[in-house]
Amino acid sequence: MLRTDRVVIVGAGLGGLYAALSLAPHPVLVISPEALGEGASSAWAQGGVAAAMAAHDSPEAHASDTLAAGAGTVDAGVASMVTQAARDHILDLAARGTPFDRDADGQFQLNHEAAHSTARVVRVKGDQAGKKIMETLIATVRATPSVQVMEGVVAQALEVADGRVTGIWLARAAGGSQAVRLRAPAVLLAGGGSGGLYALTTNPPRIRGQVMGLAARAGAMMADMEFIQFHPTAMDLGLDPAPLATEALRGAGARLVNAQGVYFMEGQHPLGDLAPRDIVARAVFAQTQTGQRPMLDMRAAAGGGGELSLRYPAVFEACRRAGLDPSAVPVPVAAAAHYHMGGVATDRQGRSSLPGLWACGEAASTGLHGANRLASNGVLEALVFARAAAADMALGLNGPSDVPAVALEFPTGGVALDGGAVMQLRQTMSAHVGVRRTAQGLSQALAVLEDLENTYADSPDFRNMCATATMIAACAHARCESRGAHWRDDFPQADPAQARRSFMTFEQARALRATVRIPQE
Repeated sequence: MLRTDRVVIVGAGLGGLYAALSLAPHPVLVISPEALGEGASSAWAQGGVAAAMAAHDSPEAHASDTLAAGAGTVDAGVASMVTQAARDHILDLAARGTPFDRDADGQFQLNHEAAHSTARVVRVKGDQAGKKIMETLIATVRATPSVQVMEGVVAQALEVADGRVTGIWLARAAGGSQAVRLRAPAVLLAGGGSGGLYALTTNPPRIRGQVMGLAARAGAMMADMEFIQFHPTAMDLGLDPAPLATEALRGAGARLVNAQGVYFMEGQHPLGDLAPRDIVARAVFAQTQTGQRPMLDMRAAAGGGGELSLRYPAVFEACRRAGLDPSAVPVPVAAAAHYHMGGVATDRQGRSSLPGLWACGEAASTGLHGANRLASNGVLEALVFARAAAADMALGLNGPSDVPAVALEFPTGGVALDGGAVMQLRQTMSAHVGVRRTAQGLSQALAVLEDLENTYADSPDFRNMCATATMIAACAHARCESRGAHWRDDFPQADPAQARRSFMTFEQARALRATVRIPQE
């Protein structure tokens, strides 16, 4: 057992790095499974950061759109807090060197994304916001003496003593090592979402709900776990993960069509192609289910041709690698697991239900997103709560001082992750806990998850994945209605009595699983 006076931050995406910088000069240890900038969902965020930057816009209008998209379960106080803080965070990132797009007068250029009442998404080179923000933060972190980054390491479990998180178990990300216990004054979970628990996802390959799972297994209260946002325009090019066609394309004129050339969003919602993501995702999924091959026609976006490649280089490059020219032909798309609105339940300071444990970013559930995240609110939430959590953690720390760097030696051993088991889990989640759900399918999924959890009980990483998957399926089974991103074919209407957030522990999820699971044949 080792001990450090550094705050341990699990995850090196936008939330983790921003929190580390916000804590400076307090000493911090950032744990990253890969090299900085690689494998983090933040770097893949194409749209940008939602913020009321235009003279005609306001935080109140932004909060109103957030509440509307969240389908009745957004915490209005949190929405107000976050939208009021948005402008300050954009200016802070700009001051740190983020090259946001600006017009000839120096004003921020803004994208119009789905369910926003106006253009308010601050962007970088069209679809490069996440990448450029991360580059800015990484450069700053590298130059900050108080921040130690440990790459190639994953968190496997939390140490809890007398109801308080006192440390964390760490192991080599590549496998082949036993875990080492590190005691620390505070732990911040900023390790991403759970998209990789599904067979089709837009998330980086390694992000499979492990961080949420280790918190759940430690006894933390989890919130809104049933609400998974499926992005309607993942490019269906046979790649894992699926490249994302940013929503900003539809804001710029791209249209969803099927194999017959029909614009199928007409009549589905007054906003058509720019309807809330859950509605568009179900429409895209329905086209796939009926063999109509949904596609995104980008030819009208940004003037097409060379202009398209300049404004949306990530999209254009993904199409090029697949042998498609999006300025000439529509591109096949599918609904893919994209963002988890649920996670570790936190208050407005980022505190979890366990003293000593904070969370921010996609691993957390703050109440901002409700049942359906408003486009580009995810990056904003990570910024606001990373700073809030840092400020709260700092209150319990000694004054900044020179603290030795943490040096870990990992004993050889450990249990390798079983690729076949991971694929079975992912296929089960897509088949039964995906865009459309039923009680029978969810019960079948819970049975498979229990069997997998028992069979591979000696693999901490896999147990964390199973814990998160179980939480999602159990909460989806408990919510007997359709709301936002959660759709039940057997309960297709929203129930006003259930217009509230959901809270559940892993112990409660396992108890529910025991009562509803359908035994495997």
